[in-house]
Amino acid sequence: MTNRIEDQDERWPLLPFLLAGLGLVTGLVAHWIIGSTYQPQISAVRLALLSFVSVSALVFGFVVVRADLRRSIVFALGCGAVAALILYFNGATSGWSSTEGWRVFSLALAIGIAAPLYQAGRESGFRPISYPAAYDHAWTNAILWCLGWAFVGVTMLLSFLLAALFQLIGIEFLGDLLQKEWFWRPLVGLAFGVGLALLREHSRIVSLLQNVAMLVLGVLAPVLAIGLGLFLLALPFTGLQPLWDATKSTTPILLGCVVGALLLVNAVIGNGADDAPRNRVLRWAAMILAIVILPLAVIAQIATGLRIGQYGFTPERLWALTFVILASVVAVAYLVSVIRGRALWADKVRPANLHLAIITCGVALLLATPVVSFNAISTRDQVARLESGRTTPEKFDWRALAFDFGEPGRRELERLKKSPVAAIRTSATAALSAKYPGEASDGQQAVREEALDKTLRILPAGTPLPRELREAVAGIWQCSREPCTLAFMPGGREAVLLVDSCFRPAPGREPDTKTGSAVVAVPASRQGYCPAATPDRYLLVGNKWIAGSKQPAVPFDPATQNRKAAGLKAGAIEIRKVERRQIFVGGEPVSDPFE
Repeated sequence: MTNRIEDQDERWPLLPFLLAGLGLVTGLVAHWIIGSTYQPQISAVRLALLSFVSVSALVFGFVVVRADLRRSIVFALGCGAVAALILYFNGATSGWSSTEGWRVFSLALAIGIAAPLYQAGRESGFRPISYPAAYDHAWTNAILWCLGWAFVGVTMLLSFLLAALFQLIGIEFLGDLLQKEWFWRPLVGLAFGVGLALLREHSRIVSLLQNVAMLVLGVLAPVLAIGLGLFLLALPFTGLQPLWDATKSTTPILLGCVVGALLLVNAVIGNGADDAPRNRVLRWAAMILAIVILPLAVIAQIATGLRIGQYGFTPERLWALTFVILASVVAVAYLVSVIRGRALWADKVRPANLHLAIITCGVALLLATPVVSFNAISTRDQVARLESGRTTPEKFDWRALAFDFGEPGRRELERLKKSPVAAIRTSATAALSAKYPGEASDGQQAVREEALDKTLRILPAGTPLPRELREAVAGIWQCSREPCTLAFMPGGREAVLLVDSCFRPAPGREPDTKTGSAVVAVPASRQGYCPAATPDRYLLVGNKWIAGSKQPAVPFDPATQNRKAAGLKAGAIEIRKVERRQIFVGGEPVSDPFE
């Protein structure tokens, strides 16, 4: 921390008491809003109140200075009010979709960017915002955040240690208090406030820690630069197809590399020419990272575009598309800075960073609001694909429409259950009646069943596969990816499913490294573990195949129950030998005994 107005707070005796009291009160108010009982759903009003209190207190703790106390209060309350309004209009958590967390992330990102911009702006009267000040405040706030929560963690560990110590002599008071929400929630707020105040009082120590963090990150820059450079150089020889075949998480991985590169570039170049490294290796590494961001963003664009072209919009893909666009804008800005600035490219990147931060803050704030509804966009696109015939009802993701697309998805299901197409009408009705995601079709059952034609071996050969059994086997995820064997027992009323990879030949024997001649078995720890080693068993009950673990319960027999009760009273308890059955493969048992 290098600015004068912040350093003055080292001589502000009231700061620790102010932030400690604020943290304590925030914890108490948060407990009053949340309550003591567990509630899976939070109303919009309570969510807005909670966000207003917590965000205002947190922002105030970071931005407050004695010389500008009034504006600090106004800014903190403004951030809290914005957060409260956004969460209020987003509605109760009962109506949230699976991607609603990204809205909260966007809100946190917007506030996290706005705080250092405000802190830097008041240093110069907001005409213009100083980049070195904004840079220092951003890194300092990040360090204060991490160290503040580390202080909370240490405080809680110490509290539980003391509670355990007193429990040794029969005093349960402290342990009981730590189990009460009304106690530990204010304690967390108090600890964070005290930790934040102590750190702000010793800004020179925080500045030293910031320098250490920059040094460590700077050392990592050449490593990432070499890795990303080799990756891009290898692509002309491998092509892009292995990226799509290896994982469905290509875009998140690439975006993670982009974020890492941005972080390390800015750690190396610092807040100005005086802060830049003299080491030539670090300077070249930072330049390479600034250049490779654009190719990574382009590959992420291709990956995202392919997924959208194949399967249409979903909230997850729209969020990915948004992040890819932001990454592309940053990548272009960095590449232009390198081309225009050449050896002095860092002097071009720093002012660009300030403009990019303002743009990102505004976009993140917009994305946090319900103005842009990725759920509604995705619902319209997916339903259009369904009604146009591009996606069949059997391959349509009804589960996503019912549980992942929020209110727009549920409303569309209500409309689709009146569709003139019988298959659509039936599937929509079933999805609406599902209480849990697992009860609704995800549209992949047909795909999984098609995969069985390539992976499933049936014994005896030529035995027809009943529809119910085909659906059950398709639900075993291993069998959609690797060979499996379904063996029908004599009589055709039982079947056993085995994952072939769990029954490979045992590894060979290795020479004894001590004697050089004897052989020892390969340790079990090196043979691997197969979670599917226990076969699945299916039974034909009546005209329906069921899983062996879901056999019908034994009917209640009053006479049998009476005999059990009388035998227990008389002490007629014994162990008898009973004949049981067990699955064998190659003469070796592979399951537990069963009836």
